[in-house]
Amino acid sequence: MQTADPFGLETTLEAKKVVMVKGTANWDSAFDTLIDAFKALNALLDKQGIKHAGNAMIVYTSTDDTGFTFLAEIPVEQDPKNLPKDMSVGKSPEGKVLKFVHRGSYDNMDNTYEAITNHLDDKRLEAKDTFIEEYLTDPLKTAEDKLVINVFVPLK
Repeated sequence: MQTADPFGLETTLEAKKVVMVKGTANWDSAFDTLIDAFKALNALLDKQGIKHAGNAMIVYTSTDDTGFTFLAEIPVEQDPKNLPKDMSVGKSPEGKVLKFVHRGSYDNMDNTYEAITNHLDDKRLEAKDTFIEEYLTDPLKTAEDKLVINVFVPLK
């Protein structure tokens, strides 16, 4: 029997060294844009023989009705060399967050975010303007309806 995923579990993120790429996308092509960012990061790491030191993440840095800006991040233990202009090495977000779990296709993420918003309203909690998605299943290799994504919501 599968137990329900924790919804709104308070946890603390530890900062990890990541290689990242900034991007912008509109909502219609959001998933394809995120996949392209992961592909670019993976190509760089594969070429240099650098292994992932954790799950791929998307950090949404701003959103509006038409689209969003984001950082695609992959944890690494060693610094890649000769990074293209649009990539950099940095640290993943850290601090207290609420953890939510999304299972299924990216197209259904709206329902998860709506449930998160309702949860925050019910508990009278205020989120920062950042959302972090940690891909527990590899979005490049997993059928879209089988995705498992942790959504972390930093609180103000």
